[in-house]
Amino acid sequence: MCGIAGIMAFHDGARSPGREELLRMAAALRHRGPDELGFYRDPRAGLAHTRLSIIDLAGGKQPLANEDGSLWVTFNGEIFNYVELRERLLALGHRFKTRSDTEVIVHAYEEWGDGAFDRFNGQFAIGLWDSFRHALVLARDPLGVRPVYVCEHEGRVLFASEVKAIFAADRAIRREISREGIDETFTFWAAVPPRTVFTGIEELPPGSVRTYASGKSTTRPPAAPRFPRARSGFGGTLEEAIAAVSDALEKATRLRMLRADVPVGSYLSGGLDSSIVAALGQRAMGGRIATFSLRFEDAEYDETSFQRLVADHIGSNHHEVVVSARDIAAVFPDVVVHTERPILRTAPAPLFLLSRLVRDAGMKVVLTGEGADEMFAGYDLFREAKVRRFWARHPGSHLRPRLLERLYPWLARSPVAQQAVARQFFGRDLERHAEPGFGHQTRWQTTRALRRLFSKETLAEVERRDPIGELLASLPPEHAHWTPLALDQYLELRTLLAPYILSSQGDRMLMAHSVEGRFPFLDPDVAALAHSLPDSYKLRVLDEKHVLKRLARGLVPDAILERKKQPYRAPDAASFAGRNAPSWVGELLSERAVRAAGVFDAGAVARLRAKCLAHGEAAHFSNADNMAVAGVLSTQLLHHHFVAELPSDRVPSPATVIEGPAS
Repeated sequence: MCGIAGIMAFHDGARSPGREELLRMAAALRHRGPDELGFYRDPRAGLAHTRLSIIDLAGGKQPLANEDGSLWVTFNGEIFNYVELRERLLALGHRFKTRSDTEVIVHAYEEWGDGAFDRFNGQFAIGLWDSFRHALVLARDPLGVRPVYVCEHEGRVLFASEVKAIFAADRAIRREISREGIDETFTFWAAVPPRTVFTGIEELPPGSVRTYASGKSTTRPPAAPRFPRARSGFGGTLEEAIAAVSDALEKATRLRMLRADVPVGSYLSGGLDSSIVAALGQRAMGGRIATFSLRFEDAEYDETSFQRLVADHIGSNHHEVVVSARDIAAVFPDVVVHTERPILRTAPAPLFLLSRLVRDAGMKVVLTGEGADEMFAGYDLFREAKVRRFWARHPGSHLRPRLLERLYPWLARSPVAQQAVARQFFGRDLERHAEPGFGHQTRWQTTRALRRLFSKETLAEVERRDPIGELLASLPPEHAHWTPLALDQYLELRTLLAPYILSSQGDRMLMAHSVEGRFPFLDPDVAALAHSLPDSYKLRVLDEKHVLKRLARGLVPDAILERKKQPYRAPDAASFAGRNAPSWVGELLSERAVRAAGVFDAGAVARLRAKCLAHGEAAHFSNADNMAVAGVLSTQLLHHHFVAELPSDRVPSPATVIEGPAS
């Protein structure tokens, strides 16, 4: 895990990358790689790198080149099958100077070009500079575990792991909140790549490869997931599927556990997914694995008893951090600086504190259970969509909508608590049940209702486009042959996994304290197998993640299998209400600050503040008000830190300096 950055003089006459520009970019990414800092520069391009050393601690310094110095790489992430690829490349005549996975990238690209990225089992963001062809190549892993952002400015291309590094390079780059990006956030929970919430900044979409050469840019789009056509895909029995998934998941966990030259721990939430990963990690390690858990002062969110049950069951060396609403409010500004986007929940904040616990324990790497819900249909959204489609076939039925009562048992103010309200809410547009997007309709409509907070200027700009329509129009042609569940899963991967779950709750919170997360459920073999399974193996009637529950029996305590699903949540609006409210809340929600940012209507924000933030922290806030408070505060913080404030001029001293030829 590392931070990567670079500048290319894309058009003739554009400025060469400056030494101090590259070092400022690296300084902005130092939290991602505190162990070493290096850069390469020639008249056309420059690469910078901050290293978190995990594999080949002595030899893996970056930027790194091939034998003749014509191809340079700066790389963030891990290539877990680098050992096997290295052996193949050696047999093809390539020569290596290190044992690092980084060097495998340059030789694989020499051998296979863009096809090299398809051979990688890993989580990666890669910048390659081909000094012979004067070509810059950017690539990102298929599920978007690792980020890369791009900006074209004054004939140059700037890229980095985080937006703050691009802003740090050149103060002339426009720093402005994108109203279109905000609108997507207040629809899908995040702007969908390549869009971001900053004007002029793109996020490279997961699985894509972009090449800048000869004054032109080309992008190889990501391949669509291989969901089966109806009655195709995995042809085995349920028992055979359980065995296949168990084997693939065990291999994926072992690979992520053992391909490291530093100790690897595991997050442990007390749910099924992290319990499976921690147990498999313990098995692969052959000793006591270190586990790390969040506890909450508020019992509504706390899962301590289940966490300790699993820790005792597998015999781990267990660590805990207790989080209060006050703690969330205290770190929320830092959280937004790292997410670099608005967030509609405070859930990233406790994870920020959890990664600090990992780092304080002297560890750099943890396994997590992220991805299981997306791959094996674990979310209530998938169950809700199935019930609504079942109901839609007989919309006059009084019994079918009763199945809604089995949804959202964990939510204090559940939308299914009152039958009449639930039928009205979930019964909308049932006649459109066969259309793409139907499964996500209720979430998108609920989130989109927050547009009531937008300023007139924001509304005037965003009402010219339909982000939902644009998203659905961009579906791959294969979607016409997918089952409704497969389409729901694809949209979840596209709109939520990479842009929110793996970013705001994953990479950014981990790397805030220089910790790498590894995700066995996102292993390409595990993902491909999950996509191939029949729907009934994943969502059996309304039993989510059925195949995982079956393989977990005996691996984790029975109580974990039998407990009701409780998704990870944290106190939202209550963190900023009553005595929990820090002074910056009032400052950022003031009429002056709201008007300066220009995103929201000052009157609407004042009413929200009067309704929610003046109440005590024990008040019961609605789901909509929780999202509104978190969304408005995080957007205001985003403007304060990235638009109103100037980026730092701090220039660090690099450990590795490589100056290329003058021409």
